[in-house]
Amino acid sequence: MKNICVVGVGYVGIITAACFADLGNKVVALDIDEKKIAGLQAGKMPIYEPGLKELVDRNVLANRIQFTSSYTEGLKDAEFVFIAVGTPSGVDGEADLQYVAASARSIADHIKDGLIIINKSTVPVGTGDWVSDIIREQNPDVENFSVVSCPEFLREGSAIGDFMNPHRIVVGSLDEDAADKVAQLHLPLRAPIVVTDLRTAEMIKYASNAFLATKISFINEIANICEDLGADVMEVSNGMGFDSRIGPAFLNAGIGYGGSCFPKDVKALAYMAEQSGRQPQLLHSVMEINANRRLMAVEQAKSLLESDDLSGKVIGMLGLSFKPNTDDMRDAPSVTIAKLLQKAGAMVKAFDPIAMEEAATMLPNVEMVDNPYTLAEGCDLLMITTEWNEFRQLDLERIKKAMNSAVLFDGRNIYDPKKMVEIGFKYRGVGRGYNGH
Repeated sequence: MKNICVVGVGYVGIITAACFADLGNKVVALDIDEKKIAGLQAGKMPIYEPGLKELVDRNVLANRIQFTSSYTEGLKDAEFVFIAVGTPSGVDGEADLQYVAASARSIADHIKDGLIIINKSTVPVGTGDWVSDIIREQNPDVENFSVVSCPEFLREGSAIGDFMNPHRIVVGSLDEDAADKVAQLHLPLRAPIVVTDLRTAEMIKYASNAFLATKISFINEIANICEDLGADVMEVSNGMGFDSRIGPAFLNAGIGYGGSCFPKDVKALAYMAEQSGRQPQLLHSVMEINANRRLMAVEQAKSLLESDDLSGKVIGMLGLSFKPNTDDMRDAPSVTIAKLLQKAGAMVKAFDPIAMEEAATMLPNVEMVDNPYTLAEGCDLLMITTEWNEFRQLDLERIKKAMNSAVLFDGRNIYDPKKMVEIGFKYRGVGRGYNGH
């Protein structure tokens, strides 16, 4: 059993804290947001993630995890402290490191001999060295501490499984002993461990996310070509995915990626490249293609409704979160699309199984309804914007009867085009060729 402090109880922090506690460690989850801490102490999770509440409750009951807003309490017995705070995009696409800096200074004020500080947040290359400098400047008397990079590779909606069954653990440090101790901490996960230096570990995280975002933008570019030439992008991606050099993951054409990672990480990597005098043409193309997917959704709505504008049209959006099994609305395509639809004159209403409370603050002029069937009432067009599993099992005959006109744009390709036409919908998917029109 190790004593661990996790700074930040956002998405990465609370998953990290709960999972390390479940592995038998003594964990203190720390956040200066007293409201979040009070919520956790009362059993309320700061995010929606399948299985998280049950995991936290089990470890609270076993006295393996506790919550505090005090650095004194959090670092009292800590051998390892994970920095898992937000690193949002700055004005020019750079990562905003103010929360990392604040955490580092607070850690310096309470540091004890031999503490290992682990950057779990996604941070620019060189941040590990910078954190070391901050700690030494804040506390010139400190001597024996180490900084390690151990980036997270969690997917929202399956984060607990990803933590407990990782493809790999990346550990970066200039201190071999500290790197070994962090590697030992992760041994129960029985995953390959890549041990490298600080800056290489930080780059592995950015390169990984940028590559996955590139796969998404690539298949969306192919979807456009499929649509023009009469091929079906779903069958194309399926055929591609059997090649072990390519693989099937992240080859789902649609309205593009969103969330807290891909958009900001690709921007940040491009910013780092530009600051170094490089021209990251591929990264800029990835971002441009992704941004255009949201415009494409609106153009498809206009085409399906045979109107240059959408004045007086009622459009229902099925799904708001950026992906299923999360309530995360950060950079969700639905937000941009809803605003563009409204700008074009449409009245927009929406339903999401989990994310409507958060979405309502971002889309105050969108009517939030209780279920998909209420959503369909009076709609001129339905648009699938998040591929929640429950949407696959809807009574589509009932949906069609409730609509003003049976028109559906499937932005996530969850339905079979032939079946939709048989039911009586005017249907269009993304890049479905012959089948999508």
